[in-house]
Amino acid sequence: MKRLITLCLLGACFLSAPAQNYVSQVWVADQGNGTYKNPVLYADYSDPDVCRVGDDYYLTSSSFNCLPGLQILHSKDLVNWTIIGAAVPYALPPVTDVRPEHGNRVWAPSIRHHNGEFYIFWGDPDQGVFMVKAKDPKGPWSEPVLVKAGKGIIDTTPLWDDDGRVYLVHAYAGSRAGLKSVITICELSADASKAITQSRIIFDGHEAHQTCEGPKFYKRNGYYYIFHPAGGVPTGWQVVLRSKNVYGPYEWKTVLAQGNSPINGPHQGGWVDTPTGEDWFMHFQDVGAYGRLVHLQPMEWVDDWPVIGIDKDGDGCGEPVLTYKKPNVGKNYPICTPQESDEFDGYTLSPQWQWQANINEKWAYFNGGEGFVRLYSYPIPEDYKSLWDVSNLMLQKTPAPNFTATTKLTFKPTEKYKGERTGLVVMGMDYAGLVVENTDNGLVLSQVECLKADRGGTEKVNASVPLKDGTIYLRAKFSAKGDKIKASEGGHDLLVKCNLSYSTDGKKFQPLGETFQVKEGKWIGAKVGIFCTRPAILTNDGGWTDADWFRIEK
Repeated sequence: MKRLITLCLLGACFLSAPAQNYVSQVWVADQGNGTYKNPVLYADYSDPDVCRVGDDYYLTSSSFNCLPGLQILHSKDLVNWTIIGAAVPYALPPVTDVRPEHGNRVWAPSIRHHNGEFYIFWGDPDQGVFMVKAKDPKGPWSEPVLVKAGKGIIDTTPLWDDDGRVYLVHAYAGSRAGLKSVITICELSADASKAITQSRIIFDGHEAHQTCEGPKFYKRNGYYYIFHPAGGVPTGWQVVLRSKNVYGPYEWKTVLAQGNSPINGPHQGGWVDTPTGEDWFMHFQDVGAYGRLVHLQPMEWVDDWPVIGIDKDGDGCGEPVLTYKKPNVGKNYPICTPQESDEFDGYTLSPQWQWQANINEKWAYFNGGEGFVRLYSYPIPEDYKSLWDVSNLMLQKTPAPNFTATTKLTFKPTEKYKGERTGLVVMGMDYAGLVVENTDNGLVLSQVECLKADRGGTEKVNASVPLKDGTIYLRAKFSAKGDKIKASEGGHDLLVKCNLSYSTDGKKFQPLGETFQVKEGKWIGAKVGIFCTRPAILTNDGGWTDADWFRIEK
């Protein structure tokens, strides 16, 4: 299969079924004794939403500018999860080959199942509300449909009412709409593809619940319920509204807050039940450099109000748990975790990988028969300042507080000109990496660091060594300390350090450069992965790097 993969096939690679029952070496929530520990997903699945169909649970989350977008996770028990695909496999509208739009595009989606089909709605803060649907959550998914155009419309959830009418709840991003901290509802067409009314504000959170956003819409016992966070990402709480009329008036109650627990900002997620009648709530916790981690909380209904977590003082507002008995789903299922390591030994790329923008079919070549993925050196933008500007970074989420990421690369730059680069990168608003460059003096390995990349910062070289050939083993070792909460925006005070090292034989690793303090990206956690680039000059071809494997270990 010695050929370039087309765009459609490249997208299909990400949708292919993953190997079953992958078990992480670095984080497993299922404790094997009938209990679990939080977070159930120690990875940046920001703004999670979940639904149950029969005995199966499906989760999606914000993917912002990262593609494949809207990764789909599957579970049988809400504790053990695996990635099964992505609802937007290779391109978001508009389909253009452009640099990353950090922090834009896919915000706070919802996933629902209605009349035999899965639906995902999300708000693009610069365009409006989009929707995709599929009969099988593994795909294929439909092309995105613009349901409601408008600047600043975000955090969308549909509700199919008992009379067949369809409603959509959403919030506004103040940065685009000029208004925030309100919740609104509009009506959709019967096929949920188009808004047929203007949005009506049904709740104003300015006085009691500043930064109310992320609404999720449900109906139970004749009440319309809107679950929404308030108080800001790192320090907020969970609110629930209820009314007998879809447009209100709504009464409210705070149902989950940090209290005396170490879990800051417990909010923004989804309610889901089990076949045995239990209720549960999945939400995120912002920990700074590693992003927004997913927690699972017990939930119960008291006087038609949900109580989430453990209500120690009986006031109807719970605190989050760190450990708890697993949900009773009627059966026991094997331990599994989202995929991390990749041997690149198949004709598909494992679904944990994402690029920084819409996928270009010329970036990569997959040849499982020979056991590698080949990344072609792709030209950087003409006004390039740093890797922050580069789309063809192949990255995955950080999976645990402490872990190592190691890869084996063979770099084969062209002889036509110098400046092609490849390597291992730890990516965020600050980033660092181990970079092999083809120079006038041959191949050189450098530890580079870029501070304030999001503000135009440029790389500096902390240390360099010459290389005799292009085969190299690169390693990033992550370690985290701290559990105190910052009082201001910025999240959990989790100090994450990364040390970089290399080896020429895969056995003895030598440290290179300086310890790097890991920094989150724009609305996402730090990511780690590989890349291959060439200068922004006109040419009809370039070199490449072959990645033999990428492993996440202790």
